[in-house]
Amino acid sequence: MTERFRLLFRYVVYNLRGGFLVRPLTIALTLGCVGAFLSWLEESDPAFGSWVPKVLFLSRADPQVAQVILAGIAASIMTVVSIVFAILLMTLTLASMQFSPRIIVSFARDRVTQWTLGIFLGTFLYCTAALPAAHSLPQPFAPVATVTGAMLLAITCVGLLLFFIHHISQAISVNHIVDRIASETEVVIDDVMPLPRGQCRLELSDRNDLSTWDKPVLSDVSGYIRFVDTKRLLDLAIYYRVRVRVVRRVGQFVPAGTPLLMVYKPERLSPEHIGQFRGAFDFAPSRTLQQDVEFGVLQIVDIALKAISPAVNDPTTAITCVDHLSRLLIRFISREMPEPLLYDLKGVARVSIRWIDLERLLDSAFEQIRMYSKMDIAVSMRLLRAFGDIAVATQDVTLRRTLLERAKRVVAGCEHRIDTEELKPMLIRLTALERLTVA
Repeated sequence: MTERFRLLFRYVVYNLRGGFLVRPLTIALTLGCVGAFLSWLEESDPAFGSWVPKVLFLSRADPQVAQVILAGIAASIMTVVSIVFAILLMTLTLASMQFSPRIIVSFARDRVTQWTLGIFLGTFLYCTAALPAAHSLPQPFAPVATVTGAMLLAITCVGLLLFFIHHISQAISVNHIVDRIASETEVVIDDVMPLPRGQCRLELSDRNDLSTWDKPVLSDVSGYIRFVDTKRLLDLAIYYRVRVRVVRRVGQFVPAGTPLLMVYKPERLSPEHIGQFRGAFDFAPSRTLQQDVEFGVLQIVDIALKAISPAVNDPTTAITCVDHLSRLLIRFISREMPEPLLYDLKGVARVSIRWIDLERLLDSAFEQIRMYSKMDIAVSMRLLRAFGDIAVATQDVTLRRTLLERAKRVVAGCEHRIDTEELKPMLIRLTALERLTVA
């Protein structure tokens, strides 16, 4: 039960940040409770609404005005909510078709949309909860202060609707979308890799041999690994005096019945204990930006690939994507890689866990764009500039050589497809990168 509660709590917290359920529902229920509480308080203490100007409500003895206002606001707000949902669905459909289906996750995390939906629905619940307080029997009563609050909420909704339309018009701009994805990915990088990089060179993962581990722990569900609770894995490994190795990293798909963990001295674990280790993993049908740096990169790559496809032929968008990919790679190389081995207090390695390394991230960021942009000089030139920018941002000679090899692949892919004159600017940038490598 504890493991399930932890996963449920993590799921709720993540959906509070990204999704159209938790935050809008919380705002709506809060405003509904406020409407019910204010109407009750005003009915219990009639002096509570004495500050309301009499020009708005001449008498509390006539509840019809309050009923008309509350009912009118509630009905009109629901009409506006349908308009907001229509605009939102149109935006999601347009973005999914024009850019990539995977960027819908980014739209779902948009707080302006979440607050807009929450306040509109909350205004409806506020008016609905306050409406019974305006009654004629046993004696007439009009909750004037509560109705004034409803009028203020209605005015707020009008302004918020205008701002929402303005925001959506900006949100579907490709520059805005790519920048938002890059910013969210930078947050993930800083969270997964909190320490600035030292002078030691970046090392590749997969340093541990699977043959040194005894028994596999099979996954009981199918899905993408969204989150790994490394602290819980280490605590469990220390408590049961075993060593475990995470077979697949965050963002990879694990089919049910395939190894999730490899355990050393598995005889110390009962089936119940194995279930506790499985509880340290959060699975889902799709990838998310909780610990998955590569997912943010792939979203930008998807937009770039669709932009340079013959059906779209939009190299400017692809160039924008390459610029932001270089930004993410520079942030990545500036941080210290997460520890692949977690130790107990005695210095015994208890947990081995895989994280994406620089080579794989470079492949995910640039390889597909390189392959599909061999006939596009502008995009290929920007790839070379991106490699140069990343090389300037690091003092690691090995990394600079890696970038040089990738830049040579870009030039080699283009030299048989474009004229010699068109190739000269690319050779100039390649030469500048070679000088950095020698220096």
